[in-house]
Amino acid sequence: MKTSSSRRNLATEAVVFDAFGTLLRIGTRKQPYPQLLRLAREAGRSPQGDDVRTLMTQSLGLAGAAERFQTPLAMSSLAALEQDLLEELSSIVLYPDALPAISMLREAGIKIAVCSNLAAPYAVPVKLLLPTLDAYCWSFEVGAIKPEPTIYQHVARQLACPPSSLAMIGDTLDADCLGPRRCGLRGYHLCRQEEPTEDAFSDLISFARFVVGTTE
Repeated sequence: MKTSSSRRNLATEAVVFDAFGTLLRIGTRKQPYPQLLRLAREAGRSPQGDDVRTLMTQSLGLAGAAERFQTPLAMSSLAALEQDLLEELSSIVLYPDALPAISMLREAGIKIAVCSNLAAPYAVPVKLLLPTLDAYCWSFEVGAIKPEPTIYQHVARQLACPPSSLAMIGDTLDADCLGPRRCGLRGYHLCRQEEPTEDAFSDLISFARFVVGTTE
């Protein structure tokens, strides 16, 4: 963990976590939605620049996404995609530092939220593994994706906190650190696999200690 004089521990009412790559990880990657986009291309549909955004800003299961992209699928193909989705969802687990970090923050009286860009089915395991958070902000419900300002404004309203009192952390620099900062939140980057830079953390325990104002 890097430290600097710019890293001031201001009063924090709530912490907003990214979901995948931050609190949770996918053990078995099957990528059913990218598979669906590939099948759509093979069926003659030209890819659109906003295809991924569409999947993340509308509440679409695989069948609904196929219909949205005007891609008729044989029942066997749809069933295979659904099986891959189920296997991927079933493999999702929490990172070992997720619950300890959340517990540390809760003990300090800090609210906890998750804010994530994801397709609708992926919200289910998040809520099953983290059922008691103060707010859940999903791109497919908000109709916006990080780093668009609307999604950060939405989670602030859910938490009933001013943006300046929110600290957000995640593994994607623009979506979870720079984007929140542009909207008045305090954004931090989680670098699990590399040496963290200034204003970044290598794990969630270090981040939680920083937020509550403790040190090693």
